[in-house]
Amino acid sequence: MKKTTILIVDDHQMLRQTWSYILNNDLGYKVAGECNNAQEAIRLAASLQPDIVILDINLPGMNGIEAVSHILKSSPASRILGVSMHNQPAYARRMIKDGAMGYLCKNSSSKELFHALQEISNGKKYVCQEIKEVLSKQIISNEEEHNPKPLSARELEIIHYIRKGFSSKEIAEKLFISVKTIEVHRSNILKKLKLRNTAALVNFINVNQVDGID
Repeated sequence: MKKTTILIVDDHQMLRQTWSYILNNDLGYKVAGECNNAQEAIRLAASLQPDIVILDINLPGMNGIEAVSHILKSSPASRILGVSMHNQPAYARRMIKDGAMGYLCKNSSSKELFHALQEISNGKKYVCQEIKEVLSKQIISNEEEHNPKPLSARELEIIHYIRKGFSSKEIAEKLFISVKTIEVHRSNILKKLKLRNTAALVNFINVNQVDGID
């Protein structure tokens, strides 16, 4: 069985040796070479034509992101797996945009390393679980920031009367509660809908046809 050849590029010798040991002990992989900087990686990629290049982002001189296009130019068939301590999605996005097939955080397990190698060997792009979790949190946070919180039944009832042009005093009389309570509800409605004032609320109600009573 033909082994998948790998070039390891990282400026930490112990990490290179650890990865080499793990990969060479697997029947499917062979570490063809290793180096600690981008310039040497470009030279080795040209001579070795490795199936996969494990490429660290933080390299002395030319960084890993800058090196992606140069490595692919010298070895077009190589598939690059970016690795880094950084778990910000922007790094993964930039590296993959420049031509890498995957991105793996150094906190990832050896099991995930092999999974990533298998995926990119099959022509699929791969982003590690840690990055996916960060992205999920960002999406949830963004949704919570921009999406209005649900209004209560009482708040929808008050909106119904605001839409009809009732004042707080008139609404209080209709609902048999104090004017102060109405004002508290109005304030909460503005906060939930992220609106500044009553005029904005009225406009929001009219545009979105918000009503609490059939």
